[in-house]
Amino acid sequence: MTETTMTFNDLGLPEFILNAVSDLGFSMPSPIQQTCIPHLLAGQDVLGMAQTGSGKTAAFSLPLLAQIDTEQKHPQMLVMAPTRELAIQVADACEQFVKYAKGIRIVTLYGGQRYDIQLRALKQGAQVVVGTPGRILDHIRRNTLDLSELRFIVLDEADEMLRMGFIDDVETVMAELPEQHQTALFSATMPEPIRRITKRFMNDPQEIKIQSTQRTAPDITQSCWYVHGFRKNEALLRFLEVEDFDAAIIFTRTKTGTLDVTELLEKHGFRAAALNGDMTQQLREQTLDRLRNGSLDILVATDVAARGLDVERISLVVNYDIPLDAESYVHRIGRTGRAGRAGRALLFVEPRENRLLKNIERLTKKPIDEVEVPNHSALQECRRKKFVAQITKQLEHHDLDQYRSLLEDLFTADQDQEDIAAAMLMLLQGKQKLILPPDPPIEKRGRRERGERRDRRENPRSAERRGYGNPQPMDLYRIEVGRGDGVEVRHIVGAIANEGDINSRYIGHIKLYDDYSTIELPQGMPKELLQMFDKTRVMNKQMRMSFIGEVKGGDSRDEREGGRRRSGEEKRGFSRGGRGDDFARGERRFKEKNYRTFDDKPRRERRDRRK
Repeated sequence: MTETTMTFNDLGLPEFILNAVSDLGFSMPSPIQQTCIPHLLAGQDVLGMAQTGSGKTAAFSLPLLAQIDTEQKHPQMLVMAPTRELAIQVADACEQFVKYAKGIRIVTLYGGQRYDIQLRALKQGAQVVVGTPGRILDHIRRNTLDLSELRFIVLDEADEMLRMGFIDDVETVMAELPEQHQTALFSATMPEPIRRITKRFMNDPQEIKIQSTQRTAPDITQSCWYVHGFRKNEALLRFLEVEDFDAAIIFTRTKTGTLDVTELLEKHGFRAAALNGDMTQQLREQTLDRLRNGSLDILVATDVAARGLDVERISLVVNYDIPLDAESYVHRIGRTGRAGRAGRALLFVEPRENRLLKNIERLTKKPIDEVEVPNHSALQECRRKKFVAQITKQLEHHDLDQYRSLLEDLFTADQDQEDIAAAMLMLLQGKQKLILPPDPPIEKRGRRERGERRDRRENPRSAERRGYGNPQPMDLYRIEVGRGDGVEVRHIVGAIANEGDINSRYIGHIKLYDDYSTIELPQGMPKELLQMFDKTRVMNKQMRMSFIGEVKGGDSRDEREGGRRRSGEEKRGFSRGGRGDDFARGERRFKEKNYRTFDDKPRRERRDRRK
C-alpha cells in the first residue's frame, strides 16, 4: 500500500492562512502540526509535549488565528510565553500568518517596553495578545486588558515558566478567563505543577506527545572538544577561523561571560555582539536585526537571553560553557538547523564536567563525537585559501594595469618579481600569519579515560543531590531578607534569575527564616555577579548577599519542585544528612572551621562605615 503525504491543504485551514504558509515556503506540516491543528479547529483543548524547534508555534497559531472574528475588536486569543524574546517571536510569526487577512491586530506585552506603547495598541482593538505572564497580569490589574470575552488561550513552554517562577502569575491569569474558552498548553516536560494546571483549567484535553527532538530535529552535526592543551579562548578562535558558517551563536553561563567573549572576538576581527539581560529591549532588538541583515556574524548570549531566538542565518552553535542540565543543551542547539536546514553544534567540556556530558548523551540518545583543536596546518590551509580568494578577486579589477606600471617605476628591472611578490605577501598578511610554527606536542588521551578517576571518587548520588538534579557543586549564601519582609521563595528566585540572567534551574535550595534567608548557588560564580546580587532588591530591600560556605553532602531538592514545605526551624542544617541538625548548629561548625559568619553585627557596621 502506498503511503500518502499530508500537506497543509489537507488540514482544513482557510485560504488566507494557506497562502501565507505557502509564501513562507512550507508545504508539509511537522508531526505536531499534523496532530494539533485538527483538534484545535474542532474546538478541543490540547496538551502538547514537544521540544523547541518542533514547529509548535504554527501548530497552535494557524488553527486559532483562522477562527478570529475580525468584526469584534476585543482580545479573543491570548498567548503567554516565558520570555520577551519568545513572545516577540510568536507575535512576528502570527503577523506573517495573517498577512492576507484584513482587520486582525496583534499586540505584544512584555516588560522593558513603555506602557504607553502597549496601551495605545490595546485601545486600537487588538484581537490577539502575546506576552509574558508578569506584564499581562499588570495590565489585568490596571484594567487595561479585558479578558472577559477571550476565546482561546495558549501557554507556550509552560515548564520554562515554572522554572522562572511565573507559575503563580499564570494561574492568576487563568482564573480571570471566562468559563467557555479553549486552551492549548505546550511543555517539553510535565512536572506536577504543570499537571495541576491541566487538571484545574483544561476540559478533557487531547494529549499529544512528540518524541525527543533528536528524532524530529533537522540535520545537526554535534561534536565536543575536551578542554586540554589549549585555553578555551585560544581554542574558540581556532575553531571559528576554520569553521564554515554564515552566522553563529556562542553560549556562556553568565552575563559577564558574554562581555568577555565578545571583547575577545572583536579584538581578533570578528563581527560579534553580546546579548544579555542588562541590555535595553531596544538595543536587544537592534542587535538581532543586525544579525538578520548580515551586519553581525556572531552573537554571544546566555540561555535566558537567547530563549526563543530564531534567525535563519545561524548555522553554528558553540557551547563555550557546558549547560548545567541536558535539556538546556537541546534548547541551545535548536537555535541552528531550523526549518530543515543543516546545522553544526560544538561543545566545550572541561575534565570536571564529564558527568554533564554523559547526561546530555543520555537525553539525546546519541554519542557526541570528540574533535581536536585545529592545528597549525589546518589554520595555515584556511588562511591561505582565504588569501588566494582575495587576490583572485582583485585580479579582476579594471585598474590593475595602472598598478602594474607603478610597480615597474618603483623597482628596477634586475629585481626578481617573485621576491617582490613574496615581500608584498609578508606585508599583506597582517596579524594572521600565513606561515605558522608547529604546535607544541600535546599528550592525547581519550575522552572516556579523562575524568574517569574523578567520576569514581564522586558519590554516585552526587548528580541527584542538588536542586533539579543539578550535579554542580554548590555554595551557601545568606541574604538579609526573610519571611518577616513578606518575601516568598518565588520572589528570591525571580530576583536572582532576572538580575543575574541565570536560569532558575541552577538555583539550589532556598530556606526562609524570619529576618534572613539562605540560598544555594553554583560554585565559581563570578565576583562581579555576586557583588551585583549584594545590591539587588527583593520586596524593596537590599539582599546584601554574604558567603557562608560550601554545601556538603545530603539531598538538596528545592521546595519549588514539590518537596514537603517545612518551617525554617524544622529544616536540616549544613550537614544535610537528615540527622536533624539545625541552622545554629551548622553555623557553629563553620566557625570552628574558620568559615566567615555573618551574625557579627558590629563587624557589619564597621564595614558599612568604611564604605
